[in-house]
Amino acid sequence: MSAASTDGPVFGGDLRRPAHMLIDDRFTTVATKFFSMFRRRSQGGGALAVYLHGEPVLDIWSGWADTDRPWRSDTMALSYSTGKGVAATIANRLIERGVVELDAPVATYWPEFAANGKGDITVHEVLNHRAGLQRTRGLLGDPDDLLDHDRVAAAMAASAPDPMRLRASGYHGLTFGTLVAEIAQRATGRDFLDVVRTELTEPLGDDDFWFGVPHDQRHRIARLGPRLGIAGVPFDVLIAPFAALGPVRSARGAVYNGWADMSLGMRPYDAMMPGWNGTFTARALGRMYGAIANDGLVGHRRLLRPETTRLIARMPANSQYDYVLGAAPQFARGYHRAIVGPSLTRRAFGHFGIGGSGGIAIPGVGLSVGFVTNRLGTMAMSLGDARLPMLAAAAEQAARGAGDAVVHDIAEQVAG
Repeated sequence: MSAASTDGPVFGGDLRRPAHMLIDDRFTTVATKFFSMFRRRSQGGGALAVYLHGEPVLDIWSGWADTDRPWRSDTMALSYSTGKGVAATIANRLIERGVVELDAPVATYWPEFAANGKGDITVHEVLNHRAGLQRTRGLLGDPDDLLDHDRVAAAMAASAPDPMRLRASGYHGLTFGTLVAEIAQRATGRDFLDVVRTELTEPLGDDDFWFGVPHDQRHRIARLGPRLGIAGVPFDVLIAPFAALGPVRSARGAVYNGWADMSLGMRPYDAMMPGWNGTFTARALGRMYGAIANDGLVGHRRLLRPETTRLIARMPANSQYDYVLGAAPQFARGYHRAIVGPSLTRRAFGHFGIGGSGGIAIPGVGLSVGFVTNRLGTMAMSLGDARLPMLAAAAEQAARGAGDAVVHDIAEQVAG
């Protein structure tokens, strides 16, 4: 693999952020597709990172982080449920090293969790969204407390589980990360943000995994928009008139009024809510999933053992439907099957976030894709769109036809 210059991206160990883009000639069609998504300021901005066999082949960005600020190499964006896959990777690291046992009751590490008939709920069931603790609406009296990890964790520990969990999975949209973080804290005896450092930042050599962003890093955050909803109606209130219907009642209970608009402001950056407030660069996501897609190895750094990545990639069936999403579930060990092109497929997994960001691993070709954007979906429906699936399909096609590579570094100035 050759490079056009020596002052481009530096990977393989340090925490530097590249000043130049990287484009492998075999992936120019993917880059072209990406750049076409951000031609106008109204389309916002984004970044794309693709790894093949543990090495970067695309590291590109384009568009606008805010109305008067172009997207840069180090721009990052709150990526909603994309963070669940990051939290899952931490959990699988702890499981691999024997710090946490997959089939152990959660109460083994978190004794208070046994209250109200939850003594037998296992770590495995939490990772498979079968703990029955998806409800946030009414969980605490003050909505501000729903941004406090300790209060949310204590309230869930005291709650009775939804009996539907015995029949199917129930997507823990806002609570999954709190459960994983509390288990990690109890099992290690350390703060979760310190666990993120030792389980991801240090092994991967990338420090852009944020659950809460320090003030000295906030200049890098892309401004999100538009409102999360359909036709301008916030999705957390959109379903209120149908709350008496069983499936909708479960979905409505999982999201509290005001969350959609609050998540667009600055308050989430003061909190630690790993189920939905993860703030990342595409590079960090691509690197993490690049290791998972490559038997646990990215560059010369090992994140997971090969046997662990093979267990994750099996993605065994969980249940026949999800009582929160109202659709077939695709969850296993904290990830979900991914949509590549137009199809949900068993060959790929990762985690998407509402609005369009996400990360994907395709182990069969040693490929990963990380994508972050501040342009949430479309004007008509901001909950999500097909950008990441389209980019993943193009990247997979390029990877399957990949031969020898020529890599070009492109100056950041062309990004705007």
